[in-house]
Amino acid sequence: MKLDKLSIDGKKDIIEVLDKIFAAKINNQLVSNVIYKTNANYKGRKAKTKQKNEIKGSTSKIYSQKGTGNARHASRKAPIFVGGGVAHGPKGETKYKVRKLNKTEKKLCIASIITEKNIMKNLLIFNDFEKKILKTKEMNQILKKFEAVNSIIIADKKSKENIYKSGKNIPNIKITDTNHFSAFDLAKYKKVIFTETSIKELEKKYLNE
Repeated sequence: MKLDKLSIDGKKDIIEVLDKIFAAKINNQLVSNVIYKTNANYKGRKAKTKQKNEIKGSTSKIYSQKGTGNARHASRKAPIFVGGGVAHGPKGETKYKVRKLNKTEKKLCIASIITEKNIMKNLLIFNDFEKKILKTKEMNQILKKFEAVNSIIIADKKSKENIYKSGKNIPNIKITDTNHFSAFDLAKYKKVIFTETSIKELEKKYLNE
């Protein structure tokens, strides 16, 4: 299929792209499953609370066993006291199941999201950024011009080097390449921006794998 390719001046041209990626079947259930598994695997589960035997302090009995009229207690380290140990708390050792994602799932999910972005007019393809954009203000103006103030830019290596410094501090903008983005990234940002060369890199990746 053919899509519009834009220059930063707003001039339009045509680029031929793979239907396999840009006109794929939209599978919302698959997208939901992949994003769920991706997020689940990202979570760090290292919470740990101190047990009674890990609390520092005196181990002496706080008062006599009998004769005080109070309940029987031994150490202040007991879980019922403030500053004591935590009963049945996380130990930081629990092993959680890693939800596996195969290559086919990932590829179909990414193609599904890109296709939907294209249908919703939230997909942009730019010419490669041949010149360095050094100022954040200039990069911000370009993004505003194309109504892409909430977007992920998937660029080729050279383009990434030319725009990374000027774009990294703009809120709601992520600049990456074809090897370092996920389905979650595509779903998170409203608009997806590719450069001409990054399109070719992505297509090559889909055809070779």
